[in-house]
Amino acid sequence: MKTIGMASVLFVITFTAIVAISLNDLEAAEKTGEQLFKEHCSVCHPEGGNIINPKKTLMKKDLVANNIKTSDDVIKTMRTPGPGMTAFDKKTISDKEARNIADFVFKKFNK
Repeated sequence: MKTIGMASVLFVITFTAIVAISLNDLEAAEKTGEQLFKEHCSVCHPEGGNIINPKKTLMKKDLVANNIKTSDDVIKTMRTPGPGMTAFDKKTISDKEARNIADFVFKKFNK
């Protein structure tokens, strides 16, 4: 009887550990550029606009006018923005996340 009880306890512990690891993996799953944009950028840039400075939208004509020609330029602006924009350091938005956001911006708004 003790063997069956111990086996049950080990099963429950193992199952619980597997579930916990799986949940952590889900939480750590990479967010898309669109999800990250919505989380960090859309408050000031709804639909690619700009509620702070209407001359600095994410639309192609304004990107070009503001010398933003590549995803790297978007990332540079995120890291060291001009007046009115929050700086997003690597602790807040990783390089990979910044790349995902920048690629999303160009895919979605740079038409």
